[in-house]
Amino acid sequence: MGSDSPYQPHKLVVPVLYGSRMSAQETDHLVAETFGPVDSRSPQIDFIFTHYYDTEMGRPITRVLYSVAELVDPAELAALKHRSNVVEGKTALADGRRVINLDPGLLSLSRFILATTKPSGHRIPIGQGMHAEITLLFQRGSFQPLEWTYPDFRSPAYQEWLLAVRRDYHRQLKALDPETNWRL
Repeated sequence: MGSDSPYQPHKLVVPVLYGSRMSAQETDHLVAETFGPVDSRSPQIDFIFTHYYDTEMGRPITRVLYSVAELVDPAELAALKHRSNVVEGKTALADGRRVINLDPGLLSLSRFILATTKPSGHRIPIGQGMHAEITLLFQRGSFQPLEWTYPDFRSPAYQEWLLAVRRDYHRQLKALDPETNWRL
C-alpha cells in the first residue's frame, strides 16, 4: 500500500500571448507582479500557429514564456490559473476583449502541464472550475508532444527553451536536497 507524501515542487512556467495593446515591458512587469520574480524569459516569438486569438487580441500576437524563480506546490495549479484569469479580466478592454492571455503551467522532470478553463476528454478537473492537461512528456532526452499538444508547443523554439528551464529546475531540486533522487 502506498502512503501519503508531499508533492515534489514544480517549476512554474507562464506562457503569455499579447497583442499590440501591451508592450514587452508591461508584460514582464505583469507576470512578475502576478506570479513572483522571473528567472528566465524566452525570446519573443511571433504567434503564427493559429488565428484563434486574432479577433480578440488583433495582429500581431507575440508569445513569451516565463519561468518563475520560486518552485511551487503542484496542488496550487488551479489557484494559479484563477489568479491569471483575474489579471486577464482586469486588463481587458471595456468590451471584454483580452489584451493578454496568461496560461500558467507546471514543469517537472517528466512532463509539462498546462492549466485551462476548457474541459475536454483528455483534461482533468483540478478545482475552482479549472482543468489540467499533460501537454508534453519528457522522454529519451526531449519533450515529446501528445496527440492534443498545441502546434506552438511542438515548435523547436519552445522545445529548446523548455529544455533549458528543465536543466535549471533540476539544479534547483539538487540544491534543495542533494541526496534525493529527483525523478518526477
